[in-house]
Amino acid sequence: MTRAMVKICGLRSGEMVESVGRLPVDYIGLVFAESRRKVTPQEAGGWIRMLRKQADRPLAAGVFVNPSMAELQSVMAEAPLDMIQLHGSESPSFCKTVKEGWPKAEVFKAISIPARSTTVSPETVAEQCAPYLGSIDGLLLDTYDPHVGGGSGKTFQWSVIPFYQAWARAKKLPLFVAGGLHEGNVRELLDQYAPDGVDVSSGVETDGIKDLNKIQGFLERMERK
Repeated sequence: MTRAMVKICGLRSGEMVESVGRLPVDYIGLVFAESRRKVTPQEAGGWIRMLRKQADRPLAAGVFVNPSMAELQSVMAEAPLDMIQLHGSESPSFCKTVKEGWPKAEVFKAISIPARSTTVSPETVAEQCAPYLGSIDGLLLDTYDPHVGGGSGKTFQWSVIPFYQAWARAKKLPLFVAGGLHEGNVRELLDQYAPDGVDVSSGVETDGIKDLNKIQGFLERMERK
């Protein structure tokens, strides 16, 4: 069985980007949406150039919530991202325009799941996701938050994962899971549901700041059965 991919999201300093870049991490996440973790395109561009000097490096993912094409163009001109993660209510046609605009970048669409929602069926998942086929390269499930949309640090009902997983696998799309993950529960998620990737942010922070020890502990827990 292949190892699940991992994205450490919400990095805010060059020092942390450099440190995480040396770890067995697949993506670093840089937030461009309104958030306490928001970074500027200029900062991100410098960090990406630094990472690209490494032979074996994580890819750079940018997190956006309902951006305009002008905003994306402004960011991508300064910070050439490897992944564009759309975390709002972006339409299939908008995702297609993004994919056509930056064909070398992966486009992931986040699906916000209400924290207590269990009312999911193959039919509702297909109705929700099928319009995005051909416009995205992957899905990410996160917990819906009425104030910030995602990134709430709360888990959703994992029992809905298999419905999205079955659809994504049938379409040969990777499925990432986010929302309230930390060292104490990531192994349970992997053992029970085996997503293609996991995305963690607040679960590897101390007092709102990324904690390298917690990141290392999270990665070790992912490997340990």
